[in-house]
Amino acid sequence: MKKKLIALLLALAMGASLAACGGGGGTTQSPAGGTETTPAGTETGSGGEQTGAGKTVGIAMPTQSSERWINDGANMKAQLEALGYEVVLQYAEDDVQMQVSQIENMVAQQVDCLVIAAVDSGALTTVEAQAKTAGIPIIAYDRLLMDTDAVSYYASFDNKGVGTAIAEYIVEHKDLEAAKAAGESYTIEFFMGSPDDNNAVLLYQGIMEVLQPYLDDGTLVCKTGRTSFDDTCILRWSQEEAQKMCENYLSGFYADEDLDIICSAFDGFAYGCRSALEAAGYTEANWPMITGQDAELMATKNIISGKQTMSIYKDTRLLAEKCVTMVNAVINGTEPEINDTETYDNGVMVVPSYLCTPLAVDKDNYQELLVDSGYYTAEQLAE
Repeated sequence: MKKKLIALLLALAMGASLAACGGGGGTTQSPAGGTETTPAGTETGSGGEQTGAGKTVGIAMPTQSSERWINDGANMKAQLEALGYEVVLQYAEDDVQMQVSQIENMVAQQVDCLVIAAVDSGALTTVEAQAKTAGIPIIAYDRLLMDTDAVSYYASFDNKGVGTAIAEYIVEHKDLEAAKAAGESYTIEFFMGSPDDNNAVLLYQGIMEVLQPYLDDGTLVCKTGRTSFDDTCILRWSQEEAQKMCENYLSGFYADEDLDIICSAFDGFAYGCRSALEAAGYTEANWPMITGQDAELMATKNIISGKQTMSIYKDTRLLAEKCVTMVNAVINGTEPEINDTETYDNGVMVVPSYLCTPLAVDKDNYQELLVDSGYYTAEQLAE
């Protein structure tokens, strides 16, 4: 009942939000690394004025290799255009120097605000300083910008909460308390996010705060012994690297015993692990629990078919909306809504943040959370 209520409220909120932000320009993606600039439209803000008329927002996204970043860019672009802003949207394809160059160009174009989802959260300090000198405010989008005082705000999900939700799902659906009481155990391996992404560290912390006691008492057994962040992190969130890791684990440690749980921090890792499992001969009879993050379309299809157990639903429409309100407030000289002023210390300052709430999605609730809210259509999931 609680999940149904959450889904209903989410659907109502998003319906109202998208109606208010509708009517923007097209959302066709630019070619890899290319620039897409759309002239300001004639849409008006809630007060009847062209909120963004004559203003330009630069959006620097990390990659188009992941569905979620394409959606993030498209959602922000559409909502900003609906407010009358011109939008420069670029993807760096996981190339740090390309992203530096893209942002330098945006600074040279004298955009009025920068939204940055970094390829490497600590590698942009020089260009961020250039933006600050030019008087251009920066909003970090879903990846905290590290070691800089040039960032004004941060829009993200509760990243530690993502890890907590993944771990709590494992505890509940594997009934680890009952296993502990019966002296039983499950094998588990970890596939964590990129070491240059602060979110990945927080997610790992959320997972381990919940699961470490079960590792300590033997209810969970990691046969590789790889449980630290350094041992489990995967640079640039690489699906291919996750697949290689899983192949090595299965051949080196699980030749005579099944792997029960794959604690994956990203849907892309889940895809790689699926390929490794199929190559190793796993079937429905011994298929492990596989977690994920982002509730991508392919991941949702895999959840329906049983090839992935769950994912974390992070509504990119909602996150884009919150970031757009930050942009609009900063450009118009007002204070945006924030709900966290303590958590996100980037090494130089604590960045004021707005954190959206992540939700666990699986075969039992994907219809409510993803379809009924309009995030995906039944036709998309049936393709």
